[in-house]
Amino acid sequence: MSTRRLLADRPARRYLAGQALSLVGDSSLWLACGIWVKDLTGSDGAAGLTFLFFTVPALLAPLAGLLADRLPRRRLLVVANLAGAAILLPLLAVQGPGQVPLIYAVMFLYGCLNLVIAPAQSALLVSLLPGDLLADANAFLRTVRESLRLLAPLAGAGLYALLGGAAVAVLDMATFVAAAGLLLTVRVADPTPERPERRGGALRHWTGEMTAGLRHLAGHPLLRRVVLATALLALVLGFAESTGYAVVDRGLHRSPEFLGVLQAAQGIGALLGGLGSAAAVRRFGEVRVAAAAFLAWAAGAALAATPLLGPVLAGRVSSGAGLTVMAIALLTLLQRSAPERLQGRVYAGFEVTTTVPQTLSIGLGAYLIGVVDYRALLLTEAAVVVLAALLLFRAGRLSPARAEAPAQPDPAVSPAQASGRLRSAGA
Repeated sequence: MSTRRLLADRPARRYLAGQALSLVGDSSLWLACGIWVKDLTGSDGAAGLTFLFFTVPALLAPLAGLLADRLPRRRLLVVANLAGAAILLPLLAVQGPGQVPLIYAVMFLYGCLNLVIAPAQSALLVSLLPGDLLADANAFLRTVRESLRLLAPLAGAGLYALLGGAAVAVLDMATFVAAAGLLLTVRVADPTPERPERRGGALRHWTGEMTAGLRHLAGHPLLRRVVLATALLALVLGFAESTGYAVVDRGLHRSPEFLGVLQAAQGIGALLGGLGSAAAVRRFGEVRVAAAAFLAWAAGAALAATPLLGPVLAGRVSSGAGLTVMAIALLTLLQRSAPERLQGRVYAGFEVTTTVPQTLSIGLGAYLIGVVDYRALLLTEAAVVVLAALLLFRAGRLSPARAEAPAQPDPAVSPAQASGRLRSAGA
């Protein structure tokens, strides 16, 4: 019923259609650029660097969150989508190995752009929709994303094989322009956010502004516990990047290409999780649903330690559903728990607290897979994730009063401004 209400809302429908179009282009481009570099250089390492250049900008997440909170969000998304089309233009000039650095530069800028779009998109949803539809909107976008992970890379690779990398770039450019056009038709209150008065030196001011989201997460009793549990999960989440190959080779005795079958099973689980997540969040709440999703991931890791194809495939479906449901539940919780003025920075702050430990776990997993049995690594992963789930279940027991963040004055707002706001609220 809520999904029907969501799609019946004309502004929401146009906004979601625009974001879905943008996801189509994104999903096609990532794989195609890697294949393109591989064809031009013949090097697997050079092809792998395309993804590295895309992910490096994640270190700038706090700045991107600040932009989402300081600029009108709809207009920011329109400009960002049009900028996305412009960023891809240099790919049309790529002809040979000498232009590979151009592809790397484009992927770096593409990563920066994605960093801006994600928090602005999340924050605009809060302005566009009532709170009870946020889970449905997040589930819709996540389900589209997971569907495209199954289909769009294959379509992008096929288009690349047929017409070349420039054709994939043109497709992505077209989706950016279409998304910007649909956003222009969306009518939503999009005022310029109030800029706090600068106090102290410039460095102190901007540092305080960029870290405001992290401070909100740390000062909110419920979110603080959620961040702790999620960071604990992220510390072992990256193990999956290395254990997948071992499961296929040592456990199932299949060729490396069989990993594609396991990824497809995980994609099916992600789709199933996305379809049922909004209803689960409405019935049980974000925290309990996220905790259950953690357990689903843990079950997938444990089942992958068996040498039997059936349990391994079932585990992949469970992991895919768990990862998608936890993402939807946690994003909805952040949107509902953060004040409007901090939506972008809270989103970005949460990304930092999970991305950094996950990146470390990828490197640690790559080392440990050569030192310990892969099954021990998988069972350790499962045990840590179960512990994280228990922490989440415990956090979910906080009473509504204790779960609220204590009222704290904004250090960037002067006493006179705060007094004026209080008088206006009292009036």
